[in-house]
Amino acid sequence: MRPLLLLAAALVGGACRLPAPEDPEQARNGRGGGSPPLPAPVRDTLLEQRAAQLELRLLGKEAEVEELQGRLDDARREVVRAMARAQSLATRAEAASGMAEAEIALQALANITGPSRAPEVSQAKQLLDLATAEFNKQNYGGALYLAAQAKSAAAVGQARLGAGERGVGREGEVPFAVPLRLQTTGRANVRAGPGSHFAVSYTLDGGTPVTAYAYADQWVRVSDESGRPGWIYQALIGRRPPG
Repeated sequence: MRPLLLLAAALVGGACRLPAPEDPEQARNGRGGGSPPLPAPVRDTLLEQRAAQLELRLLGKEAEVEELQGRLDDARREVVRAMARAQSLATRAEAASGMAEAEIALQALANITGPSRAPEVSQAKQLLDLATAEFNKQNYGGALYLAAQAKSAAAVGQARLGAGERGVGREGEVPFAVPLRLQTTGRANVRAGPGSHFAVSYTLDGGTPVTAYAYADQWVRVSDESGRPGWIYQALIGRRPPG
């Protein structure tokens, strides 16, 4: 019996001397067992810039979809009104005159935009082509309606560009398809150019509405509600709440 007791005591003593299991959280953080700490994460500046540019492009696409949806709703209402006036069909001369006016408006818009075509140019041209097809089918009412839509699209483009989007383009500047309705996320300096080395033109408080027209790297060309132009760092602006 005594040898068995001695053996049991030896086993118990050995178990007490075993090292305590390492805390998994400490093991992950490199704080247990003398393990060296994990290296601090390295910031990827290029990746951050690409992410910022993708966010700006997403904002531009969302604004473009909203505007296109609004135009579609307007077009539908116009079709309903045209159907109500179906008894008063347009004449050949009226349709030809409407198409000529649309062609002039389209050419004026194309001259403004130059090689970098605004989205309204292709839209107006497509509508004008459809109007020509209906005119050739002697559907003068349809041709006049489509010509009016083409002229309206060209007018929207001219008004948008005339509202301040044109500006003086800089190398590497990418214009948005449509102006973005944004606001400052905090107190922000608006500078004379796309960079912190440019002079501060004016300062905006947080929550101030701005309209964005283009971006270069992580800087966005904007104007405030009074029409003052300038550049603001992308991280200092965000979506404007609806309403």
